[in-house]
Amino acid sequence: MKIIIAGGSGHVGAVLLRTFAHEDAETVVLSRTENPIPHATRVVVWDGETLGDWSREIDGADVVINLAGRSVDCRYHAKNLVEMLESRLRSTSVIGEAIAAARKPPAVWLQAGTATIYAHRFDAPNDEATGIIGGEEPHAPPKWNASVAIARAWEEALDRAETPRTRKVMMRTAMVMSIDAGSVFDVLAKLARRGLGGTIGNGRQYVSWVHEDDFAQAVKWLIAHEEMAGPVNIAAPHPLPNRHFMRELRAACHRGWGLPTPNWMLEIGCWLLRTESELVLKSRRVISGRLAAAGFNFEYPNWDDAVRDLSKRDPCNLTTNRHE
Repeated sequence: MKIIIAGGSGHVGAVLLRTFAHEDAETVVLSRTENPIPHATRVVVWDGETLGDWSREIDGADVVINLAGRSVDCRYHAKNLVEMLESRLRSTSVIGEAIAAARKPPAVWLQAGTATIYAHRFDAPNDEATGIIGGEEPHAPPKWNASVAIARAWEEALDRAETPRTRKVMMRTAMVMSIDAGSVFDVLAKLARRGLGGTIGNGRQYVSWVHEDDFAQAVKWLIAHEEMAGPVNIAAPHPLPNRHFMRELRAACHRGWGLPTPNWMLEIGCWLLRTESELVLKSRRVISGRLAAAGFNFEYPNWDDAVRDLSKRDPCNLTTNRHE
């Protein structure tokens, strides 16, 4: 099987490349640099905007997975928002062009999306059938609307792509928890070990997440099941409030207490770190309705089991324990 992964040099790409390395698959990563990437069969340079020699890799491939897009871990000022939007729209559009021009197009195109598209809410979980798309919901800061607008435009770009011989899946993915350096879990675990893993904000906001193994297995499932097309949430079945999420994280990191972070302190910290508080304050209560209905089983449906497993795998945690 030949798999093309556009933007595969990040944390999510690393999770998939490790998985496909055990599947005897040929993995081609489209990257802006030709630097080697672990577990990739080879790296092909592209600019994420225009057709070029890289598009030859699409012709005859079995699967295309597009993960390309500027990181959301930044301040939401005008320049960054434009870059976040355009990087997603242009890469999605040009991959659609490459697929449309292929003599033998891939059977399936898995497009990265985000669970952030759903509304900030506490009352009920968002699934694909009944979930509420976000934007201007009560009690949400107006600047949060920008990330929802980008998410919606991203999905519309996929819809516009004319690829009648290629099945399209929009992956509305929650935070992928992996042990890779710089990943969400890595950052949070380091904070917890330093005594900074307390409740964030008021702690009521829901955290949607997915263990790296379940994310990888869900991707394999979506490749194999031809009936799966359109938006698919990839999120563990049991999102939980931040207060409980952080408590379980501290327990897994062998820390009984963590300094709480009230909103005002969080805003200062985010300003210093050049990131946005929305990433941790928005209530992302998202579940995978379609995967559950189709019979997909999560190995880690509960955060306590998932975080204990991740902590055992994490070399930083092992090092910390040896010196305690």
